[in-house]
Amino acid sequence: MVVGMARPALDGVVETCLYVEDVEASRDFYARVFGFEPLGGNDRIQPLVVKPGQVLILFRRGGTLESIPVSGSFIPPHDAEGEQHFAFGIPAETFEDWKSYLEGLNIEIESVVDWPQGGHSLYFRDPDRLLVELITPGVWKNY
Repeated sequence: MVVGMARPALDGVVETCLYVEDVEASRDFYARVFGFEPLGGNDRIQPLVVKPGQVLILFRRGGTLESIPVSGSFIPPHDAEGEQHFAFGIPAETFEDWKSYLEGLNIEIESVVDWPQGGHSLYFRDPDRLLVELITPGVWKNY
C-alpha cells in the first residue's frame, strides 16, 4: 500500500476468461453443462452470465493478439495457451448431485479430492482440455 493513501474499494472478480479453439463449441458446452446465458458475442468472443455480477468470457485462442478498438480507446492484447485451470464454487450438499449429473452427461471425472482441511473438489475437462473444478466450501480459509 502506498504510504498516506487509502486503498480504494474493490467489488471482487467480475469477469474471467478462457482461451478456446472453437468459441461456439465452448459456448454450447458451458450453456449445456452449467446453464450459463450467452451475452451477444461472435466467433472471437463469447461472454456468458455465470450469475448476477459474474461473467465468464470465452476468447478464441489467438484472436486477441492485437489491440481491439472500443469506444474511442482500446482493449490491450491478451491470450493464453496450455491446460489452464479454474474453479466454480458449489454448495457442499450438491457435490454428489454434480458428480451424478456430469456422469449422466458422459463427462469423464478426472479426479475427486477430499481435502484434509475440509471441502471437496471434482475435476473434469472442457472441450479444450481446460481443467474445470467444482469446489465446495472448506477448501480455502476464505471459502
